[in-house]
Amino acid sequence: MHGSRSFVAGVVGGIVGAALLILVLFLLGVAPVKKVTTVKVAAPTAVTSPVAPASTTLTPTQIYDREATGVVEITSTFPSTGTDLFGQPIGGGITVGSGFVVSGQGFILTNAHVVSESGQRATRLTVAFKGNGSQTRTVTGKIVGVDTVSDVAVVKVDPSGLSLNPLPMGDSGAVQVGEPVVAIGNPLRLEFTLTSGIVSAIHRDLNPEAGTNIPNGIQTDAAINPGNSGGPLIDAYGEVVGINESIASTTGGSQGLGFAVPINTARNSFDQIKVNGKVVYPWIGVTMMPLTPDLAKVFKYPVDQGALVISVRSGSPAAKAGIKGGTQNVTLQGQRFLVGGDVITGFDGKPVTSTDDFAQAMGSHKPGDVVSLTIVTRRGATSTVKVTLGTRPANL
Repeated sequence: MHGSRSFVAGVVGGIVGAALLILVLFLLGVAPVKKVTTVKVAAPTAVTSPVAPASTTLTPTQIYDREATGVVEITSTFPSTGTDLFGQPIGGGITVGSGFVVSGQGFILTNAHVVSESGQRATRLTVAFKGNGSQTRTVTGKIVGVDTVSDVAVVKVDPSGLSLNPLPMGDSGAVQVGEPVVAIGNPLRLEFTLTSGIVSAIHRDLNPEAGTNIPNGIQTDAAINPGNSGGPLIDAYGEVVGINESIASTTGGSQGLGFAVPINTARNSFDQIKVNGKVVYPWIGVTMMPLTPDLAKVFKYPVDQGALVISVRSGSPAAKAGIKGGTQNVTLQGQRFLVGGDVITGFDGKPVTSTDDFAQAMGSHKPGDVVSLTIVTRRGATSTVKVTLGTRPANL
C-alpha cells in the first residue's frame, strides 16, 4: 500500500465494464463479492457544506488558493506482523496518503487503505497541514472508524490552536462527464500538489479490496499517483465530489485513469462512523449475476434482463422470503453457470435490469427496512415478495 493504488489495466474489467459472461457475485445487495482485480494499496447527523454552494465557476488557481489549506498529508505507521526465519520483521512500515477537513471539530475524511492495511490499523498517525509557502504544521491524529467496503475512513485531530478550513461538499450524483475537476494531494510525497482534468466517466465500479464493490465511482484524467489516495476531487464550483482512491496503470504511474469514491457514498460512511464508529450495510444473503438478453435466450428465461439469483444463503432474509437460487450447472464458452434461480426484476416498484440497479436500490436502505422485490421464476411465474433487510455479517 502506497497511498494511491495501481493495478494492471488489462484486468480492470470490474471498473470499465465487465464482459457479459463474467459472473458478478452479490453477497449483500450493496456490493458484489468478487471482481477480477489486482489492486495493491494501501442516521444521524448529516455532513453539511460549510459554505453555500457556489454560483460561479472557479479557476484551478482560485480553488487551490481557497482550499489547499483544507487538504492534509497523512503519514501512517504500521507495526510488523511478525518475523521471518532470520528474525527480520515482516510487514509494517510507513505509508503516506492524503485527506481533507470536513468539520471545524477536527474531522478528516480519507481512504480506508491510507490508515489500515490487511485489516490492521495504523498504530500512529501524523497529519500535516499546509502553512505559508512550503511551511507545514504537523499534529497527531487518531482513527475514528474505518469502512473497508467503501474505502472510507474518518480521522480526527484536536482542533485547538488550529485554523481549520473545512471543504464544502458537493453532490456526486450530479457529476457529468466532461466537467472540469481538480485533485489536491500528496503524490509521491510531493506535498499539496494540484492536478487538473475532466470527469472521464461516471458509474464506474470500484473494488477497494477483494469481495467489495463501490458503485457510481468517478473516473478522471486528472493526474493521480501514489500518495493522492484520500485527497479530494473537486469540481469547478470548489465542492468536493469524490475521494481519490485508485489508478489503472500498466506501469504503476498515472496514465490518465484515476478513480474516486463518490462523495455521497463517503458522506454516508462519515455519518455512521462519527456516531457509531463503524458502518453497517443492508444484506439479503444472495449471490447474483446480471441476466442479459443473450444469456436469457441460452438459459431459456422468460425475461431478458434483471438480476439472476445464483445462490441463497441459508437462514438469510432472502431465504426467509422464499427466493430461490440456481439448481443446474451449465457450461457456456468455458464459463460455468448455476442457473434455474429466480430473477429479480423490480425493487420497490422500480425496474431492476441488472445487478448494478439492485446495488443502487439497496444503497438507499438500511438494515431493518422492508422492501418489495418483483420475482420471475424460470418457468415464468411472477410474484412480489416482502424482504426485511438484515445486517451484512462481519465475515463477508
